[in-house]
Amino acid sequence: MKSSGDHALSIGAVAARFGVATHVLRHWESVGLLTPARVHGDRRRYGREDLHRVAVILRAKQAGLGLDAIRQMLAGGNSAQRREVLRRQHAELTRRVAEAQAALRLVECALRCDHEDVARCAHFQAVVAEGGGP
Repeated sequence: MKSSGDHALSIGAVAARFGVATHVLRHWESVGLLTPARVHGDRRRYGREDLHRVAVILRAKQAGLGLDAIRQMLAGGNSAQRREVLRRQHAELTRRVAEAQAALRLVECALRCDHEDVARCAHFQAVVAEGGGP
């Protein structure tokens, strides 16, 4: 059981600390991602563990994981399920990185091009073709 005294913060303080709205923290609690301690008046109190979990949730969201995938990843005791969620996310991130690199090559090529109409440049057309364009 969590102790409410280990660096306990209010929902407003946690929201401000992480730059999220309080309703986001409440939603994460409602879907099972957070379980802050409760004190008099049913007020939420977030300890160190909760703060770490909020940070993990935010980083996982930045990595593109949805809340269901984050919940599966954080669920204790099922490492096979966690690995499968992470494998799928790894594949998706790898795909997105490749797309971003192809887009960056296209932009860099266009920046180096001196043609009036970059779409008519043979080199630019070759870069477009490499990236799976028409």
